[in-house]
Amino acid sequence: MPQNAAAFAHYAVLTAMLAPAFFLTATASLLMSANNRLSRIIDRLRSILKELEDTSDPEYRGILEQRIAMQRRRNVLILRGSQLLYGAISCFVGTSLSVAVDAFVGYRFGMLPTLLAVFGVLALFAASLCLARESTLAITAINEEMDHRYAIARMRKREQHADAQAEGETE
Repeated sequence: MPQNAAAFAHYAVLTAMLAPAFFLTATASLLMSANNRLSRIIDRLRSILKELEDTSDPEYRGILEQRIAMQRRRNVLILRGSQLLYGAISCFVGTSLSVAVDAFVGYRFGMLPTLLAVFGVLALFAASLCLARESTLAITAINEEMDHRYAIARMRKREQHADAQAEGETE
């Protein structure tokens, strides 16, 4: 094989090894996002647990326990998504390495690099679905909390209005 042809073959292998890097970048970005979201979930869960400790009202305790259950569901989704993302990273790194080793041993791996890439993409897809579901739960949780706080504010305003009317009638 002429020297230039061998050099081009090496460049082709190098190019094939770098292709999974694009997927690695996307996966790493999603993993950072998932870890940040997990951190926020944990902080929120700690806050709710503190509120639960400090309240004795059974109705409010029930509401807080529902919020804790929601945060747990979110935790599980983030965990599954993160596990899938780590699996995707492993598959993409495995793809890159298998391309290089396959070229070194004379292309004996057959479909292995392609299969690793496919598994990586499938794991990335599944992780995206988990993270999308978790986002939906996050919005549901914040909407429920806003509705509850708004109801409390309306109730307090009615109580203040009734108190003001009662004071006006006694004078």
